[in-house]
Amino acid sequence: MARKYDREFRERALRMLTEALPEQTSLHSASKHVGGLLGVSPDTFRIWYRHTQTDTGMRPGITTDVAAENRRLRRENAELKKANEVLKAASIFFAKEPGQPRTK
Repeated sequence: MARKYDREFRERALRMLTEALPEQTSLHSASKHVGGLLGVSPDTFRIWYRHTQTDTGMRPGITTDVAAENRRLRRENAELKKANEVLKAASIFFAKEPGQPRTK
């Protein structure tokens, strides 16, 4: 089960990881070392580190803000598509209803 970590914890953990990098042979070993100290998976640290590098422009990729905006827009788009389907179904229903005057 995924655990949520607050922002302060992540920032402190990433500072520890950054400080441990020169002493370790690789990002993997530094992540393993700091992860063991804090009880966090080394994979989680590497993901956080890469996201931080992307967000600061040190690594190419989609920033956290852009990814969040994309998710929000996809959800909004799906809701609008559903609403559009309901409106189409309603217009078809009312267009077929007998005894109603047709407007042009």
